[in-house]
Amino acid sequence: MKKINVLVVDDSAFMRKMISNILEDHARLHVIDTARNGQDALEKIKQHQPDVITLDIEMPVMDGIAALKEIMANEPRPVVMLSSLTREGADKTLESMEFGAVDFIPKPSGSISLNIQDIEDEIISKVLEAAEVEVKTLKREMPALPIKKLVPRPERTNLRPAKPLSDRPDAFKKIVAIGTSTGGPRALQQVITQLPEDLKAPVVVVQHMPAGFTKSLADRLNQLSKVRVKEAEDGDLLHPGVCYIAPGGFQMRVKKSNKGYRVSISKEENRNGHQPAVDVLFESLAELTGVELIGVIMTGMGSDGTNGLIQMKEQHPFTQLISESKETCVVYGMPQAAEKTKLVDFVEPLTLISERIVKLV
Repeated sequence: MKKINVLVVDDSAFMRKMISNILEDHARLHVIDTARNGQDALEKIKQHQPDVITLDIEMPVMDGIAALKEIMANEPRPVVMLSSLTREGADKTLESMEFGAVDFIPKPSGSISLNIQDIEDEIISKVLEAAEVEVKTLKREMPALPIKKLVPRPERTNLRPAKPLSDRPDAFKKIVAIGTSTGGPRALQQVITQLPEDLKAPVVVVQHMPAGFTKSLADRLNQLSKVRVKEAEDGDLLHPGVCYIAPGGFQMRVKKSNKGYRVSISKEENRNGHQPAVDVLFESLAELTGVELIGVIMTGMGSDGTNGLIQMKEQHPFTQLISESKETCVVYGMPQAAEKTKLVDFVEPLTLISERIVKLV
């Protein structure tokens, strides 16, 4: 098979050496060159035309975000970011996803990771996945959001007081569940920000993402959206017009209680290589009674969510399933697996998924 040429960009000579060694150990990967900062990277890209770039965020001269913008504007190709596990690092990582980065790899111990080999498999798998990405989907501009959505507002930690659903006139009859992976943060921004504040259903989301990053994702979406967005916590009572993001490093389920439907968060084994996993959420929804389901599968590698949506349809024949069309997927893996079941009701481009959700709700 054709070798995948990789450019490794990091200001640390140690990290450049370690990442290069990890990638070179794989039969399909070849490190064509390294660069010490963003400016150096732009010159090396023109010279070598790599298939994939690993790009550190924090660098002198030109940092990873600035370099990424230049790459996507002039030399678009798959980029995997390397990020620190700090809150600031998480925020910058999410920003890079908006500008077209395919995925990211969290450094296990800061800017210079002495134990980088602990995530050797993750580095290799994400670079291999990045090589399969359709470049045209990376260059796509995010649609402009209404100005009023972009006005910062204080972080909301408390939702309206939870009441028994039987006592509420706006008790919901449907739950919307979204599963996504590679390319998901950008796709979620497109979909969640277009949902109306008075949406008559709660939204539960699994985005494949490690611990420490889902809180930043939820907060970022909350600032941009009309619906409320929060990282889900164990025991959260579902409310219509609220979006619950599964926390990284945990599995999320929805269970029925005497007061309505609650989030259940637990530390378990990975499913399909993931925690949180879409199948775990979807399977829990299939077991619920008294509510109708709307399932959405968007961009991502693999087939996570397929078994769950099959169970949703089996237990709830009126479940409505939406998948993102191939034309807009960064990676057409999870949606393709869903569509192969012949159970998907609507195949929509990313720009129309929120509209379809609203119609079904």
